[in-house]
Amino acid sequence: MDLKTASALRRLRLVSAPEAVSFLLLLICSVLKRTTDFNAVPVMGSIHGVLFILYVLFWLDAWKRAKWSKGTGILYFVLAVLPTGGFFAERRLRRESRDAAIAASARREGVVNA
Repeated sequence: MDLKTASALRRLRLVSAPEAVSFLLLLICSVLKRTTDFNAVPVMGSIHGVLFILYVLFWLDAWKRAKWSKGTGILYFVLAVLPTGGFFAERRLRRESRDAAIAASARREGVVNA
């Protein structure tokens, strides 16, 4: 995996969890808006919107650079629109980058020819 691909995956991984947290907080704020006088939806909506747009931009970049299959690319997008999906995306991306680092190290050491 080249440096640009690793960077693209890292950016996507780093925005995944905050995007998921902002989505959950937005859902909580929506419930509070309807049940109390507390209305933080405009603020949380803006924060979540920015994080979601970043996620989508980083997702497109990672999909292009990592050359994911259509199924993998769609999976990461679906995880962005599920309330806790960002946590699962972050975990998968961390595992994928760790596996790529191990494979690169093995290739450098001549253990495998991949």
